Amino acid sequence: MTTPLRLGIAGLGTVGVGIVRMVQKHGALLAARAGRPVEIVAVSARSKTKNRDVDLSKYEWEDDPVTLAQRADIDVFVEVMGGHEGPAKNATEAAIASGKDVVSANKALLAIHGQTLAEAAEEAGRVIRFEAAVAGGIPVVKSLTEGLAGNEITRVMGVMNGSCNYILTRMEDAGLSYEAVFDEANQLGFLEADPELDVGGIDAGHKLALLSSIAFGTQVDFDAVELEGIGSVTIEDINQAADMGYKIKLLGVAQMTGRGLEQRMSPCLVPETSPLGQLQGGTNMVVLEGDAVSQIVLRGPGAGEGPTASAVMGDVMDIARGIRVSTFGQPATTLRKARAARAAVPAPYYLRMQLIDKPGALAKVAHALGEAGISIDRMRQYGHDDTSAPVLIVTHKTTRTALDEALADFKATGVVESNPVAIRIEAV
Repeated sequence: MTTPLRLGIAGLGTVGVGIVRMVQKHGALLAARAGRPVEIVAVSARSKTKNRDVDLSKYEWEDDPVTLAQRADIDVFVEVMGGHEGPAKNATEAAIASGKDVVSANKALLAIHGQTLAEAAEEAGRVIRFEAAVAGGIPVVKSLTEGLAGNEITRVMGVMNGSCNYILTRMEDAGLSYEAVFDEANQLGFLEADPELDVGGIDAGHKLALLSSIAFGTQVDFDAVELEGIGSVTIEDINQAADMGYKIKLLGVAQMTGRGLEQRMSPCLVPETSPLGQLQGGTNMVVLEGDAVSQIVLRGPGAGEGPTASAVMGDVMDIARGIRVSTFGQPATTLRKARAARAAVPAPYYLRMQLIDKPGALAKVAHALGEAGISIDRMRQYGHDDTSAPVLIVTHKTTRTALDEALADFKATGVVESNPVAIRIEAV
């Protein structure tokens, strides 16, 4: 086929500019690999006059991304604007209605409206591809939808927000508080305009919801993802976890259980010798487990101009080659609604609490755990002041329900100062 695949790009931020540069730099390579030229026809962004250090003079300009999506001379609408409502949603819907395939880097849009958009695309005979929406340059969507399509997936797990991993590893390396490293990351531009999207686990939760849908054949359901950010993690937790052979990561886990689909994004302890435990800085890592392959580990840059543009172009190249895969790996109408399960799989937990320094305090805590059916694996007490002492407990496997019961009972003991910190320990 010599007819070019024609692109319309909505959004000329870091990722959009990266796509333009890639097409301009590798035009001949793309054509050789796809068997046809890949060309940009038109672009759209909020400002036409902004200096982006890339030549846009050869492309038509549209002020309105919806108008761009409806142009008759484009085949693929590339949406890299962001946002789950407004222009991004309207333009994506317009592209599908106009008979365009869609390549998107918009995790929020797909995590919230993915089922509706996928059904609309399939009814129109179009495809939506979104490799760039999850873990940057790591080809995890392609791995699940294609390479591992013969597997029953048992668990999806990973570090999917590089900013949070930077903060946690920087805290440990420099011995700094969460607040100090948060301010540093914000000044370096590592965090979203609304930092809570990163540190609150929302950004990574969007990604987990998308991967979970593909892995388990369920309708994407971001509202069912349990979210807990990293704001309560202290340098003491990091140091004391390290003392016991663990690292703290903002970890996403999705697995199908007898009680339903468990999806959670929360701080977890992982063994320091595991691949996840050794992950440093802003790098992402996704662990996929299937009945045939056991476990595979994918590691790479989770954001940035080059990695994200690379993922976008990977999807564009599939479309150029005529490879058409359902949005979530199988027809959207066959995806089932999953029953949500809250932390259904038992696991050990790390507990940190400040105990009032008086006789019998530790015995009361142990009794509360025992009453909830929780046994203690390890316990450590660190230096104390005149009135209280920090105590760490690692439990044997238990459910979150039982743990919550014990934590509630701690208050009645009269020996626990403030709220204990409880962090799940994940087997990797």
